[in-house]
Amino acid sequence: MTAQTALGPVGRGLLAGLAGTAAMTLAQEAVSWARNRRSSVAGSLKEPRTWAEAPARAQLARRAASLAGYRVTKSQVPVVGNVAHVGYGMVLGGLYGLAQERLRLHPLAHGAIFGTAVWGFQYAVLPPLRVYEPIWKYPPATLAVDLSYHLAYGLGVAGAHAALDSR
Repeated sequence: MTAQTALGPVGRGLLAGLAGTAAMTLAQEAVSWARNRRSSVAGSLKEPRTWAEAPARAQLARRAASLAGYRVTKSQVPVVGNVAHVGYGMVLGGLYGLAQERLRLHPLAHGAIFGTAVWGFQYAVLPPLRVYEPIWKYPPATLAVDLSYHLAYGLGVAGAHAALDSR
């Protein structure tokens, strides 16, 4: 039995999303080291002083947990934020798997399109939730670096999905 038949499009997408999230995290880590010789991952493992300083993913997870009747404390931010990061990447990877099953685009093209779409989606959704500023409030260099992270994610998803799809 091949990975293609054993997993199905969503399963391959979930695994590809995990790989893409790893690629994105490595890109973030590389930029962090190049800029200041510090680990961005280590920074995400610290408790923020205020909720406003918590990563967007942790703020969103806090809101979702609250809707479900759970309370997330600042001390839980490192775990909750990182679980949300991986979970979000995997869920979007699952959607990628469904789309790629239908579209059958070349992984380089689809990965770049997908990563750019995820990047744009965050700037459409997160500002109304007051987790991000509107896109025009960020300097172009900040947007470009953020886009590069999402391209790493999209290409990582596409590459892993292609490797898992044995057709």
